[in-house]
Amino acid sequence: MKAVSELKKSLVVSLWFMFLTFPIMVIRVNTIEKIVEWRWRNMAFIGIGSFFFSFVWRYFLERKQKQAESQKGSRSWGQLILEEPKYYKPALGIIALFALVFPYIFSSYQTNIMITALMYVMLGLGLNIVVGLAGLLDLGYVAFYAVGAYSYALINYHFGLGFWAVLPVGALLAASFGILLGFPVLRLRGDYLAIVTLGFGEIIRLILENWNEFSFGPSGIAHIPRPGFFGVNLTLNESIIYLYYLMILFCLLTIFIINRLQDSRIGRAWIALREDEVACQAMGIDKTKTKLTAFALGATWAGMVGVIFAAKTTFVNPASFTFLESAMILSIVVLGGMGSIVGVFIAAMILILSPEYLRAFSNYRMLLFGAVMVLMMVFRPQGIVPNVRRTYKFRTPEKTNR
Repeated sequence: MKAVSELKKSLVVSLWFMFLTFPIMVIRVNTIEKIVEWRWRNMAFIGIGSFFFSFVWRYFLERKQKQAESQKGSRSWGQLILEEPKYYKPALGIIALFALVFPYIFSSYQTNIMITALMYVMLGLGLNIVVGLAGLLDLGYVAFYAVGAYSYALINYHFGLGFWAVLPVGALLAASFGILLGFPVLRLRGDYLAIVTLGFGEIIRLILENWNEFSFGPSGIAHIPRPGFFGVNLTLNESIIYLYYLMILFCLLTIFIINRLQDSRIGRAWIALREDEVACQAMGIDKTKTKLTAFALGATWAGMVGVIFAAKTTFVNPASFTFLESAMILSIVVLGGMGSIVGVFIAAMILILSPEYLRAFSNYRMLLFGAVMVLMMVFRPQGIVPNVRRTYKFRTPEKTNR
């Protein structure tokens, strides 16, 4: 009986689709011959297609509910792999070996793409502090990325300093801008916070685009040197391989620090702030300090990646720091799983590498991207690898016999 009910609902959906699309898909007026064409075949296709997709959609929703009920209390496949050493140790070994030999198996072009993917891993992990752990929706994250990139470009242009000297400066400047953004938005949350951060990102981009004397405007800054290696002159291919291994080291460092931060006092304060801001404050956690730390640390990684970006491309201009970049980094965090390090890594690889290897579908890229995000939100809203909520058990000390 339930199947018949679902069939009826799908039939109603298909009839609605046929009714709504009738003027567009069926009627065509030929103004040259002054006739009206009735394309009934299109209506049949829409009816059959919408009926089929509606039925499949309902089937998967029902299946999801049944799976959620049957798996209540049991571990998912992601948790099983991450928690069992017999699974994650061999997987880590294979990934480490593959990462080490990657530049010698694949071409420089492929290595360059992998460097970009690793940069987005770092950006995703940085934003994960702000959005995933602290629960502060930041839509202007690309502004800190731009601060880092322009720090390197301008300091190198005016003072001739190299990559390693400017890397901490870029990170510190981005952290300062993070605190600068954090102060006015201390009382904001949710949509209001998102709007203010979006405005901040656009202000930075417009300043870079219009203040020609400072940032050279839309022309940008070129001839930015690549990272140096003890004064050794490297060829282009050697520079790419060198930068690739640097990115591996930076990613490992980022994962280590963020993993340690999650278990620290400040990490638990971020999670408490995300879960309930009022309860967090009632428990004695300093909300101002917690929010500013999240903004500053998140921005630090964006600033570092900005410096690396400027060194990789040897050119920066404001067109590289549009809202689309912020949306992409936020999509990585949401798709991977809020607060999940492994999830962010996998999502960054999928979202950055798949457009490069699926160029045949480049015209439908944004359409596919949107469809995937909608499907993820419906069928797996917690992300690819959801962050496991930590549970603590209080154990009473055993009574000793005297």
